Amino acid sequence: QVQLVESGGRLVQAGGSLRLSCVASGRTFGNFAMGWFRQAPGKERQFVSAISWNGASIGYADSVKGRFTISRDNAKNMVYLQMNNLKPEDTAVYYCARDYAYLRNRVVIATTEYDYWGQGTQVTVSS
Repeated sequence: QVQLVESGGRLVQAGGSLRLSCVASGRTFGNFAMGWFRQAPGKERQFVSAISWNGASIGYADSVKGRFTISRDNAKNMVYLQMNNLKPEDTAVYYCARDYAYLRNRVVIATTEYDYWGQGTQVTVSS
């Protein structure tokens, strides 16, 4: 089975930057789109960003456009989320996930479209 492990979450001051990483097991990482989601206490898990298998298609939630950047390195089985100009409302547990569709070109935002999830990494932004 596929295993995903996120890292990089920590306490950071508002306006600061943070880079999250996700490493995936297996030999077919490069065949699938990857996404980042976040969930604050008492709230639903929400879409943050996603990137297609070859990096040609990228999508962002409106709340993070212009501040966050998603990227991937298929040779290393890694996906990243660079977060700049962080705000207190960005505080959440961040999860990476794999899109279940093989070689899907268009990114999707629904959690039901993803079949494997990491354990999450906590990001806390202080004011």
